[in-house]
Amino acid sequence: MKKELLITITLLLVLAVTSIKAQTGFEQLIKAGPDDAAKLVDAYGRPLLKGLGMGMSSGWTNTAKTLNLFHFELRATATAVVVPVTERSFNVTQIGLSSNIRPANPNQVIAPTFSGDKHVNGPAMDIYDTNGHKLTSFDMPGGLFEDIVPTPQLQLTVGLFQNTDVTVRAIPKIKLNKGIGSVSMIGFGIKHNFIQDFASGGNPVPFDFAMAFNYSRLHYSKKLNLQPDDFLVPADPQQLKDFTKQEIFGNLDNYLFQVILSKQLSIFTPYLSAGYNISKTKVGLKGNYPIINGITETQISYTTFTDPVNINATYIKGFRADMGFQLKFPVLTLFASYGLAENYRMVNAGIGIGL
Repeated sequence: MKKELLITITLLLVLAVTSIKAQTGFEQLIKAGPDDAAKLVDAYGRPLLKGLGMGMSSGWTNTAKTLNLFHFELRATATAVVVPVTERSFNVTQIGLSSNIRPANPNQVIAPTFSGDKHVNGPAMDIYDTNGHKLTSFDMPGGLFEDIVPTPQLQLTVGLFQNTDVTVRAIPKIKLNKGIGSVSMIGFGIKHNFIQDFASGGNPVPFDFAMAFNYSRLHYSKKLNLQPDDFLVPADPQQLKDFTKQEIFGNLDNYLFQVILSKQLSIFTPYLSAGYNISKTKVGLKGNYPIINGITETQISYTTFTDPVNINATYIKGFRADMGFQLKFPVLTLFASYGLAENYRMVNAGIGIGL
Protein backbone atom coordinates (compact mmCIF):
# COMPACT_ATOMS: atom_id res chain seq x y z
CA MET A 1 0.00 0.00 0.00
CA LYS A 2 1.31 3.43 -0.90
CA LYS A 3 2.48 5.76 1.86
CA GLU A 4 -0.08 8.42 0.89
CA LEU A 5 -2.92 6.04 1.74
CA LEU A 6 -1.36 5.09 5.05
CA ILE A 7 -0.83 8.74 5.98
CA THR A 8 -4.37 9.92 5.45
CA ILE A 9 -6.32 6.80 6.45
CA THR A 10 -4.31 6.22 9.60
CA LEU A 11 -4.50 9.88 10.63
CA LEU A 12 -8.23 10.04 10.34
CA LEU A 13 -8.81 6.66 11.96
CA VAL A 14 -6.58 7.69 14.84
CA LEU A 15 -8.36 10.95 15.46
CA ALA A 16 -12.01 10.05 14.71
CA VAL A 17 -12.46 8.36 18.06
CA THR A 18 -15.86 9.68 19.01
CA SER A 19 -18.12 7.34 17.08
CA ILE A 20 -18.31 3.75 15.88
CA LYS A 21 -19.97 5.17 12.80
CA ALA A 22 -16.80 7.13 12.04
CA GLN A 23 -14.58 4.08 12.36
CA THR A 24 -16.82 2.07 10.06
CA GLY A 25 -16.96 4.89 7.52
CA PHE A 26 -13.21 5.28 7.34
CA GLU A 27 -12.73 1.54 6.96
CA GLN A 28 -15.17 1.68 4.06
CA LEU A 29 -13.06 4.38 2.39
CA ILE A 30 -10.08 2.03 2.20
CA LYS A 31 -11.99 0.14 -0.48
CA ALA A 32 -11.48 3.08 -2.86
CA GLY A 33 -7.85 2.10 -3.44
CA PRO A 34 -4.65 3.91 -2.39
CA ASP A 35 -4.79 7.13 -4.40
CA ASP A 36 -8.54 7.70 -4.32
CA ALA A 37 -8.92 6.79 -0.64
CA ALA A 38 -6.19 9.27 0.23
CA LYS A 39 -8.10 12.07 -1.52
CA LEU A 40 -11.46 11.13 -0.02
CA VAL A 41 -10.18 10.79 3.53
CA ASP A 42 -8.19 14.01 3.30
CA ALA A 43 -11.24 15.94 2.08
CA TYR A 44 -13.48 14.42 4.76
CA GLY A 45 -11.15 14.69 7.74
CA ARG A 46 -9.24 17.94 7.29
CA PRO A 47 -11.54 19.95 9.64
CA LEU A 48 -10.98 17.37 12.40
CA LEU A 49 -7.19 17.51 12.07
CA LYS A 50 -7.15 21.29 12.14
CA GLY A 51 -9.76 21.55 14.87
CA LEU A 52 -7.94 19.26 17.29
CA GLY A 53 -4.65 21.08 16.76
CA MET A 54 -6.21 24.50 17.32
CA GLY A 55 -8.26 23.33 20.29
CA MET A 56 -5.19 21.87 22.00
CA SER A 57 -3.55 25.31 21.74
CA SER A 58 -6.43 27.14 23.45
CA GLY A 59 -7.06 28.01 27.09
CA TRP A 60 -3.49 27.90 28.39
CA THR A 61 -3.74 31.38 29.94
CA ASN A 62 -5.98 34.45 30.12
CA THR A 63 -3.48 36.96 31.45
CA ALA A 64 0.14 38.00 30.99
CA LYS A 65 0.49 38.26 34.78
CA THR A 66 2.27 35.30 36.38
CA LEU A 67 1.55 33.64 39.72
CA ASN A 68 3.63 34.49 42.76
CA LEU A 69 6.17 32.00 44.11
CA PHE A 70 4.49 28.65 44.93
CA HIS A 71 1.00 30.02 44.35
CA PHE A 72 -1.10 27.70 42.20
CA GLU A 73 -4.23 27.48 40.06
CA LEU A 74 -6.11 24.35 39.01
CA ARG A 75 -8.43 24.94 36.06
CA ALA A 76 -10.84 22.96 33.93
CA THR A 77 -11.49 24.37 30.47
CA ALA A 78 -13.08 23.40 27.19
CA THR A 79 -12.68 24.74 23.65
CA ALA A 80 -15.17 24.66 20.80
CA VAL A 81 -13.43 25.09 17.44
CA VAL A 82 -15.93 26.40 14.90
CA VAL A 83 -15.27 25.06 11.40
CA PRO A 84 -15.90 27.52 8.53
CA VAL A 85 -18.88 26.83 6.27
CA THR A 86 -16.59 26.27 3.27
CA GLU A 87 -15.03 23.23 5.01
CA ARG A 88 -18.24 21.49 6.13
CA SER A 89 -18.84 19.79 2.77
CA PHE A 90 -17.04 19.00 -0.48
CA ASN A 91 -17.82 17.89 -4.03
CA VAL A 92 -16.53 14.35 -4.63
CA THR A 93 -16.09 15.10 -8.35
CA GLN A 94 -13.73 18.03 -7.69
CA ILE A 95 -10.96 16.43 -5.62
CA GLY A 96 -9.16 14.61 -8.42
CA LEU A 97 -10.58 11.09 -8.12
CA SER A 98 -9.67 8.60 -10.80
CA SER A 99 -12.17 7.22 -13.30
CA ASN A 100 -12.26 3.99 -11.26
CA ILE A 101 -14.42 5.60 -8.59
CA ARG A 102 -17.48 7.75 -9.21
CA PRO A 103 -20.84 8.61 -7.64
CA ALA A 104 -23.54 5.99 -8.11
CA ASN A 105 -25.92 8.88 -8.86
CA PRO A 106 -24.26 11.65 -10.93
CA ASN A 107 -26.69 14.16 -9.39
CA GLN A 108 -25.59 13.39 -5.82
CA VAL A 109 -22.02 14.61 -5.45
CA ILE A 110 -21.92 16.72 -2.25
CA ALA A 111 -20.51 14.93 0.81
CA PRO A 112 -20.29 16.17 4.41
CA THR A 113 -16.87 16.55 5.99
CA PHE A 114 -16.22 15.38 9.56
CA SER A 115 -17.80 18.65 10.74
CA GLY A 116 -20.69 18.57 8.27
CA ASP A 117 -24.29 17.38 8.49
CA LYS A 118 -24.42 14.36 10.82
CA HIS A 119 -28.00 13.40 9.98
CA VAL A 120 -27.27 12.02 6.50
CA ASN A 121 -24.53 10.04 4.82
CA GLY A 122 -22.67 11.31 1.79
CA PRO A 123 -23.31 9.99 -1.72
CA ALA A 124 -22.93 6.33 -2.62
CA MET A 125 -19.69 5.64 -4.52
CA ASP A 126 -19.09 2.82 -7.02
CA ILE A 127 -15.62 1.32 -7.49
CA TYR A 128 -14.49 -0.21 -10.80
CA ASP A 129 -11.38 -2.04 -11.91
CA THR A 130 -9.25 -0.92 -14.87
CA ASN A 131 -11.44 -2.97 -17.22
CA GLY A 132 -14.63 -1.19 -16.16
CA HIS A 133 -15.98 -4.04 -14.00
CA LYS A 134 -17.81 -2.87 -10.87
CA LEU A 135 -16.07 -4.26 -7.77
CA THR A 136 -18.02 -2.82 -4.84
CA SER A 137 -19.86 0.23 -3.46
CA PHE A 138 -19.78 2.22 -0.24
CA ASP A 139 -21.47 5.27 1.28
CA MET A 140 -19.46 8.35 2.16
CA PRO A 141 -19.79 8.87 5.96
CA GLY A 142 -21.85 11.69 7.41
CA GLY A 143 -20.54 14.35 9.75
CA LEU A 144 -20.04 13.76 13.46
CA PHE A 145 -19.70 17.10 15.21
CA GLU A 146 -21.72 19.29 12.84
CA ASP A 147 -19.74 22.55 12.78
CA ILE A 148 -17.83 22.07 16.05
CA VAL A 149 -14.68 20.20 17.09
CA PRO A 150 -14.53 20.11 20.93
CA THR A 151 -11.40 19.70 23.08
CA PRO A 152 -11.39 19.59 26.93
CA GLN A 153 -8.38 20.43 29.12
CA LEU A 154 -7.43 20.03 32.79
CA GLN A 155 -4.32 21.86 33.98
CA LEU A 156 -2.32 22.99 37.01
CA THR A 157 -0.21 26.18 37.05
CA VAL A 158 2.39 26.93 39.74
CA GLY A 159 4.40 30.13 40.28
CA LEU A 160 8.15 29.56 40.32
CA PHE A 161 11.14 31.88 40.15
CA GLN A 162 10.98 35.58 39.36
CA ASN A 163 7.91 36.47 37.24
CA THR A 164 7.65 32.96 35.81
CA ASP A 165 5.09 30.20 36.18
CA VAL A 166 4.79 26.71 34.72
CA THR A 167 1.74 24.70 33.69
CA VAL A 168 1.08 20.98 33.45
CA ARG A 169 -1.92 19.90 31.38
CA ALA A 170 -3.25 16.33 31.34
CA ILE A 171 -6.08 13.96 30.56
CA PRO A 172 -5.50 10.53 32.18
CA LYS A 173 -5.82 7.47 29.96
CA ILE A 174 -9.50 6.87 29.39
CA LYS A 175 -10.94 3.79 27.72
CA LEU A 176 -13.99 5.35 26.10
CA ASN A 177 -15.56 2.00 25.26
CA LYS A 178 -14.79 -1.14 23.30
CA GLY A 179 -15.84 0.43 20.01
CA ILE A 180 -13.97 3.72 20.37
CA GLY A 181 -10.64 2.99 22.08
CA SER A 182 -8.42 4.82 24.57
CA VAL A 183 -7.12 8.39 24.68
CA SER A 184 -4.80 10.37 26.95
CA MET A 185 -3.05 13.75 26.86
CA ILE A 186 -0.08 15.38 28.58
CA GLY A 187 1.36 18.85 28.13
CA PHE A 188 3.45 21.56 29.74
CA GLY A 189 3.87 25.30 29.40
CA ILE A 190 6.07 28.10 30.70
CA LYS A 191 5.29 31.83 30.84
CA HIS A 192 7.50 34.78 31.79
CA ASN A 193 6.23 38.31 32.47
CA PHE A 194 8.98 40.51 31.03
CA ILE A 195 7.47 43.86 31.97
CA GLN A 196 7.80 43.01 35.66
CA ASP A 197 11.57 42.63 35.21
CA PHE A 198 11.75 46.40 34.71
CA ALA A 199 9.60 47.38 37.67
CA SER A 200 11.58 49.16 40.39
CA GLY A 201 11.02 50.75 43.77
CA GLY A 202 7.71 48.97 44.22
CA ASN A 203 6.05 51.09 41.56
CA PRO A 204 3.29 49.22 39.74
CA VAL A 205 3.65 48.65 35.99
CA PRO A 206 0.89 50.01 33.70
CA PHE A 207 0.30 46.63 32.08
CA ASP A 208 1.68 43.08 31.91
CA PHE A 209 3.55 41.69 28.90
CA ALA A 210 4.62 38.05 28.72
CA MET A 211 5.98 35.40 26.39
CA ALA A 212 4.89 31.78 26.65
CA PHE A 213 5.71 28.40 25.14
CA ASN A 214 3.27 25.47 25.37
CA TYR A 215 3.50 21.86 24.24
CA SER A 216 0.95 19.03 24.43
CA ARG A 217 0.65 15.47 23.12
CA LEU A 218 -2.55 13.54 22.50
CA HIS A 219 -2.09 9.75 22.45
CA TYR A 220 -4.63 7.32 21.02
CA SER A 221 -4.87 3.54 20.61
CA LYS A 222 -7.61 1.24 19.40
CA LYS A 223 -8.09 -2.31 18.20
CA LEU A 224 -9.57 -2.67 14.69
CA ASN A 225 -11.47 -5.43 12.96
CA LEU A 226 -11.41 -4.94 9.20
CA GLN A 227 -12.36 -8.29 7.65
CA PRO A 228 -12.73 -9.12 3.95
CA ASP A 229 -16.32 -9.10 2.71
CA ASP A 230 -17.91 -12.51 2.21
CA PHE A 231 -17.73 -12.21 -1.57
CA LEU A 232 -13.94 -11.59 -1.59
CA VAL A 233 -11.22 -14.16 -2.20
CA PRO A 234 -7.42 -13.75 -1.76
CA ALA A 235 -5.59 -12.73 -4.93
CA ASP A 236 -3.35 -15.80 -4.54
CA PRO A 237 -2.64 -18.52 -1.94
CA GLN A 238 0.26 -16.51 -0.49
CA GLN A 239 -2.01 -13.74 0.88
CA LEU A 240 -2.14 -13.65 4.69
CA LYS A 241 -5.58 -14.39 6.13
CA ASP A 242 -5.09 -13.53 9.81
CA PHE A 243 -6.78 -10.17 10.50
CA THR A 244 -7.09 -10.55 14.28
CA LYS A 245 -4.26 -8.24 15.41
CA GLN A 246 -5.18 -4.93 13.83
CA GLU A 247 -4.41 -1.85 15.87
CA ILE A 248 -4.19 1.89 15.34
CA PHE A 249 -1.95 4.07 17.49
CA GLY A 250 -0.95 7.69 17.16
CA ASN A 251 0.40 10.87 18.72
CA LEU A 252 -0.67 14.43 17.92
CA ASP A 253 2.05 16.88 19.01
CA ASN A 254 1.13 20.54 19.33
CA TYR A 255 3.43 23.56 19.85
CA LEU A 256 2.38 27.15 20.58
CA PHE A 257 4.57 30.26 20.90
CA GLN A 258 2.72 33.33 22.26
CA VAL A 259 3.15 36.96 23.26
CA ILE A 260 0.48 38.16 25.71
CA LEU A 261 -0.60 41.67 26.74
CA SER A 262 -3.03 42.22 29.64
CA LYS A 263 -4.20 44.90 32.08
CA GLN A 264 -5.61 44.13 35.52
CA LEU A 265 -8.61 46.29 36.47
CA SER A 266 -9.57 45.18 39.96
CA ILE A 267 -11.05 41.65 39.53
CA PHE A 268 -11.35 42.05 35.74
CA THR A 269 -8.35 41.40 33.46
CA PRO A 270 -8.74 41.68 29.65
CA TYR A 271 -5.96 40.32 27.44
CA LEU A 272 -4.73 40.08 23.84
CA SER A 273 -2.30 37.53 22.43
CA ALA A 274 -0.62 36.63 19.16
CA GLY A 275 0.94 33.24 18.56
CA TYR A 276 2.40 30.76 16.12
CA ASN A 277 0.89 27.26 16.16
CA ILE A 278 2.52 24.06 14.85
CA SER A 279 0.75 20.69 14.96
CA LYS A 280 2.51 17.46 13.98
CA THR A 281 1.12 13.96 13.80
CA LYS A 282 2.91 10.63 14.10
CA VAL A 283 0.76 7.57 13.49
CA GLY A 284 1.05 3.86 12.91
CA LEU A 285 -1.13 0.99 11.78
CA LYS A 286 -0.34 -2.59 12.85
CA GLY A 287 -1.68 -5.90 11.59
CA ASN A 288 -2.91 -7.35 8.29
CA TYR A 289 -5.50 -5.54 6.13
CA PRO A 290 -7.44 -6.92 3.13
CA ILE A 291 -7.74 -4.43 0.25
CA ILE A 292 -9.84 -5.11 -2.87
CA ASN A 293 -7.61 -5.12 -5.93
CA GLY A 294 -9.44 -6.74 -8.87
CA ILE A 295 -11.12 -9.86 -10.20
CA THR A 296 -9.54 -13.32 -10.04
CA GLU A 297 -11.26 -15.62 -12.51
CA THR A 298 -14.93 -14.94 -11.65
CA GLN A 299 -14.55 -13.54 -8.12
CA ILE A 300 -13.44 -10.21 -6.65
CA SER A 301 -10.07 -10.56 -4.92
CA TYR A 302 -8.10 -8.79 -2.20
CA THR A 303 -4.44 -8.29 -1.38
CA THR A 304 -3.20 -8.30 2.23
CA PHE A 305 -1.00 -5.42 3.43
CA THR A 306 0.96 -5.85 6.66
CA ASP A 307 2.36 -3.47 9.31
CA PRO A 308 2.35 0.08 7.95
CA VAL A 309 5.24 2.37 8.89
CA ASN A 310 5.34 5.28 11.35
CA ILE A 311 4.75 8.57 9.57
CA ASN A 312 5.42 12.18 10.56
CA ALA A 313 3.36 14.99 9.01
CA THR A 314 2.69 18.66 9.82
CA TYR A 315 -0.94 19.76 9.45
CA ILE A 316 -1.00 23.18 11.13
CA LYS A 317 1.72 25.78 10.77
CA GLY A 318 0.64 29.39 11.06
CA PHE A 319 -0.36 32.40 13.14
CA ARG A 320 -3.30 32.74 15.51
CA ALA A 321 -4.74 35.59 17.58
CA ASP A 322 -6.76 35.43 20.82
CA MET A 323 -8.56 37.89 23.04
CA GLY A 324 -10.44 37.36 26.27
CA PHE A 325 -10.67 38.07 29.97
CA GLN A 326 -10.65 36.59 33.43
CA LEU A 327 -12.59 37.44 36.58
CA LYS A 328 -10.41 36.70 39.58
CA PHE A 329 -11.95 36.36 43.03
CA PRO A 330 -10.09 35.39 46.22
CA VAL A 331 -10.12 31.65 45.38
CA LEU A 332 -12.21 31.30 42.24
CA THR A 333 -11.35 32.41 38.68
CA LEU A 334 -13.72 32.53 35.71
CA PHE A 335 -12.35 33.05 32.21
CA ALA A 336 -13.27 33.05 28.53
CA SER A 337 -11.56 33.79 25.20
CA TYR A 338 -12.13 34.01 21.46
CA GLY A 339 -9.52 33.15 18.85
CA LEU A 340 -8.96 33.18 15.09
CA ALA A 341 -6.66 31.08 12.91
CA GLU A 342 -6.94 30.11 9.22
CA ASN A 343 -10.66 31.11 9.10
CA TYR A 344 -11.35 28.88 12.10
CA ARG A 345 -12.82 30.38 15.27
CA MET A 346 -12.02 29.14 18.78
CA VAL A 347 -14.29 29.77 21.77
CA ASN A 348 -12.83 28.78 25.15
CA ALA A 349 -14.26 29.02 28.66
CA GLY A 350 -13.59 27.51 32.04
CA ILE A 351 -13.21 27.78 35.78
CA GLY A 352 -10.20 27.71 38.07
CA ILE A 353 -9.45 27.53 41.80
CA GLY A 354 -6.21 28.58 43.41
CA LEU A 355 -4.24 30.56 45.95
